[in-house]
Amino acid sequence: MKFIRKLGAWTLLYTDRMGVMGVFLGKAFFYAVIPPLKMLRVLKQIRFIGFQSMVVILLTGCFSGMVLGFQGFYSLSRFGSDAFLGPMVGLALIKELGPVITALMVTGRAGSAITAEIGIMRISEQIDALELMGLNPYRYLVVPNLVAAVISLPLLSAVFDVVGIYGGYLTGGKLLGVGAGVYFGEMANYVEMADVLEGLYKSLSFGIIIAWVCCYKGFYTSIFTGFGAEGVSKATTQAVVMSSVLVLIWDYFMTSLLFG
Repeated sequence: MKFIRKLGAWTLLYTDRMGVMGVFLGKAFFYAVIPPLKMLRVLKQIRFIGFQSMVVILLTGCFSGMVLGFQGFYSLSRFGSDAFLGPMVGLALIKELGPVITALMVTGRAGSAITAEIGIMRISEQIDALELMGLNPYRYLVVPNLVAAVISLPLLSAVFDVVGIYGGYLTGGKLLGVGAGVYFGEMANYVEMADVLEGLYKSLSFGIIIAWVCCYKGFYTSIFTGFGAEGVSKATTQAVVMSSVLVLIWDYFMTSLLFG
């Protein structure tokens, strides 16, 4: 009976937290569509989430494409189909690897910083001060991050795709002998607009997930992880882990839905 009581308490606790997360996201969407929108904060967060993540995206995109070029060439050459290296690299990056790896990189670089910033504001009672001054903390802290992530993630994913495709050409074309005409020509024949839109939809949803989870964990730091530096560190770790897991889970459901 003791085990059953603990299991029930654990279930009620996490069900309650899921409800709080759902209400948090609903409020963020509500204040995002109701003016006024803090445009200066939005532009600042676009710069932080998008522009300042560019170096990481360029590096990971280039080397991901180069690895795909190597692996794809040697796998396809076994069947005499190395001419299809371009479509393989393009489809893999545009539909899956581009949105997913971009989301994971942004989570590690920007999402953790967002959680830590809001968490420190919570434990130092700066959020309470905003409320006492009559300012809505959702408009000031949550909505700018949500809007900036939704704008930045598709653009970063597109950069990742372009750099990765060219990285695949560097290995497959320049090093392994696949002609540029064959590489890019076959890609144009097999990569369709529906594939590009699939990657776009995934990037948009990943941006929502990252901003939602990271802002939520920072906003409720003092409740779920405790006060002080230890509480902020726990909230940041939980935000990165939860965001990464949710991105991978949602990627599966998005792929199932779009293929279904």
